[in-house]
Amino acid sequence: MNAREDTISQLVEAARAARKNGYAPYSRFSVGAAVRLNDGEIIVGANFENASLGLSLCAETVALAAANARGRFADIDAIAVVGGPISRSDSAENENHVITPCGRCRQILNEAQQLADRPIAIYCASTHGAAIVEHSVTALLPFAFGPNDLGINPNRKS
Repeated sequence: MNAREDTISQLVEAARAARKNGYAPYSRFSVGAAVRLNDGEIIVGANFENASLGLSLCAETVALAAANARGRFADIDAIAVVGGPISRSDSAENENHVITPCGRCRQILNEAQQLADRPIAIYCASTHGAAIVEHSVTALLPFAFGPNDLGINPNRKS
């Protein structure tokens, strides 16, 4: 395994570990996310449901918000996402199934990418199998709308 593959593997494993902390009593679908910052630090998040469902938080949003709370939103380099049903057995047919971020999370990733002014890699991985699919924000959210479209430079503090 080369250094790049090792870095991706560490990020995916952090997302898999975070998935175990998902609070998903309603959907029974647990998701973990891990954000890698440009200095190599990894920040994780897990989905967090609420009985009203509309107030639920996706794992990606939790991880991105945690990075922002540390003042590191512009330092995001990559994110890994792992999710799947809690009750389903991990049979061979499910071993390589990957999920992608929802539309809301894609929009937040677009915001992070525009703030960072560089591409953010998105690694979608299976829960226990070896499947890892790399996506770009642009591929997952074509024709995105963000701060640049409003003529706003999010790097400016004023």
